[in-house]
Amino acid sequence: MSLIRRQLLTAGAAGLAFSGLARFAHAQSEETYINEVEGYGPLKTDPARLMDLPEGFTYQVISQSGDTMDDGLFVPGQPDGMGCFDLGGGRVALVRNHELKGSSALHRNLGPGGLNQERIKGVDASLSYDTYKDGRPLPGGTTTLVYDLESRQTVREYLSLIGTSTNCCGGITPWGSWLTCEENVELPETDDVTKPHGFVFEVPATAEGLVEPVPLKAMGRFDHEAVCIDPRTGIVYLTEDVNDGLFYRFIPNVADKLAEGGKLQAMVVRGQAGADTRNQDSRAWNVGDWLEVDWIDMQDVESPKDDLRQRGHAAGAALVARGEGLWWGQDELYMTATSGGPIRRGQVMRLQPSVDGGPDRLQLFVESTDEKMVNMADNLTIAPWGDLILCEDNYSREIRNHIKGVTPDGKLYTIARNVFTGNAEFAGACFSPDGQVLFVNIMYPGMTLAIRGPWTSVRR
Repeated sequence: MSLIRRQLLTAGAAGLAFSGLARFAHAQSEETYINEVEGYGPLKTDPARLMDLPEGFTYQVISQSGDTMDDGLFVPGQPDGMGCFDLGGGRVALVRNHELKGSSALHRNLGPGGLNQERIKGVDASLSYDTYKDGRPLPGGTTTLVYDLESRQTVREYLSLIGTSTNCCGGITPWGSWLTCEENVELPETDDVTKPHGFVFEVPATAEGLVEPVPLKAMGRFDHEAVCIDPRTGIVYLTEDVNDGLFYRFIPNVADKLAEGGKLQAMVVRGQAGADTRNQDSRAWNVGDWLEVDWIDMQDVESPKDDLRQRGHAAGAALVARGEGLWWGQDELYMTATSGGPIRRGQVMRLQPSVDGGPDRLQLFVESTDEKMVNMADNLTIAPWGDLILCEDNYSREIRNHIKGVTPDGKLYTIARNVFTGNAEFAGACFSPDGQVLFVNIMYPGMTLAIRGPWTSVRR
């Protein structure tokens, strides 16, 4: 870790100890979460003041922003979405996004080059998707972390994609790669960049260094958040992180070769052109309700005016309140709508694609009516035992960010609570192939953690 970054972290910890601890202790006088099922029990106070976990659970910090990687660059800041891949021999690759905005001077300093860009010359500029107008690579992209499950050691860490902007979430592919998504539509005409942004890029999990950055433009240009793929059909589903966003799917020309193009479509509620699934100002549907949905073709998907969602909605596509997390389950997918519901604290939807040519089915699975229930769920994954795992993304001094579990019948419980100063979001939750380790990121101060414990404890 660089000296400056180490000082920043130390200062943050000191701030918690001397200025924030009393306030936080007051906030903790009432519990910050609701458990609707038995199992993990109450969270236990972490003496290190980083993350509270239930009895019997432990965490290990396996990577931290500012550390020096094996390629000589710094671990970038703002770790966000992440996928876990089996490399064999008890090792996994964690391909990790870094949500660093291209045109942000602050985010440039959190990139792999360091606070003063002292190491940016170590980046092969020919493998950078984009640069600032002064020629330096943009800081966004991905890193790959190789972790040994038996020794519990980080084996290697290195930059695997560079020159992108605001890489928020993404998704794993059935063929062993990570799709990383730009949640940003910067343009050279208005920002300190030289190329348009708002695309999806693919990073093979086995890549041992920087990959060639190829924007998958046929998948649309918008504020991408996450993707998941139906392994039966190769269809790619995509979320859009804006309050008047749409939900998309991409039908590739070749299932495992996304760069060869395909057709982008948006979701329409059957019989309800321009439907509003958000339930923010009026109630359109209730928890447990199912809707039949179809898909309409999108045109001009590279959308130079960033008007794809407006054109789609005008053509009948349904509105979704900040679609974020997305994960494929057993013949169905789950999606978070982070600002959905009457208190704007989030919804979880379930989509069941048709296998017989009929309409797909969409269910409102969870909708928050209390901040202690779900408070702006963002990234999600599906646990080996079938429950959803939700990462909260709210920035509040009163309600801390948590990792929540949701049973198949929609009951909630709590796995972890962020108690570090700043209350940054959890992100990138994913399980090891053996189901024993939950990997997760904390965006500030930039940590990747491995959580272990009695995962089968929860009782229905």
